[in-house]
Amino acid sequence: MKLSKRLLRSVPVQNLIARMMSSYIALVRATTRWQEVMPDETRLFLDQEANIIGCFWHSRMVMMFHAWKHSDRSRFHMLISAHRDGRVIARAIENLGFRTVEGSSRRGGASALVTLKRTLDKGGAIGITPDGPKGPRMRAKNGAVKAAQMTGRPMIAISGNVSSRKIFDSWDRFCLPLPFGRGIIHWGTPIAVPRDASKEELESYRLELEEQLNELTRKADLCFGHVPITPATPLRANDLEAPPEKGAADARP
Repeated sequence: MKLSKRLLRSVPVQNLIARMMSSYIALVRATTRWQEVMPDETRLFLDQEANIIGCFWHSRMVMMFHAWKHSDRSRFHMLISAHRDGRVIARAIENLGFRTVEGSSRRGGASALVTLKRTLDKGGAIGITPDGPKGPRMRAKNGAVKAAQMTGRPMIAISGNVSSRKIFDSWDRFCLPLPFGRGIIHWGTPIAVPRDASKEELESYRLELEEQLNELTRKADLCFGHVPITPATPLRANDLEAPPEKGAADARP
């Protein structure tokens, strides 16, 4: 076994990495001048209802912590993989005062949805990265739509960007915000999914979510003069069935 892998399996090393991650996220939140763009329809809805399904692309995950800047952090739940990397991310999130739910698209995905439904039933909200954990980039799987159908709570697309950033050459083109810049959070409009929706209707809701997220991301990128990051090749039918892997959030902003 390589030394690097052995080190990453060490709990003290994992805790150190998690502490560094959470400290960096806190630094970005504190030093960025944020702007929020929210439709009146969404603001009116959030004034009355707090338990939503917030959906955002995997690459914009770090910025989404700002979307819930005024929320009760103890009510924030992120669905995290049981893999080693997921455990490190979970510790980083918990260092920020939020909570996590362990689940996997391969193991326990259904049970994770049940846990998230209980969270919604208690008045919180959940968040999902519809293209996680491995893509394709900016293509929504069925997990968020199934969660909305199962829980009766609407999906709301959210995206963001910052003036200073680093884009990694990863499957999702991960966007790392740099501190001491400007940031923007774009909110979409609620998408309700009926419990008795047909297979064809579920697909139309999936496409609506995907289109909203991509349009919000495009607007956020153009806001600071960046070339918009484009989606990957559209999903195949078999790729759509993976349940949500990662996501965030358990309260309104």
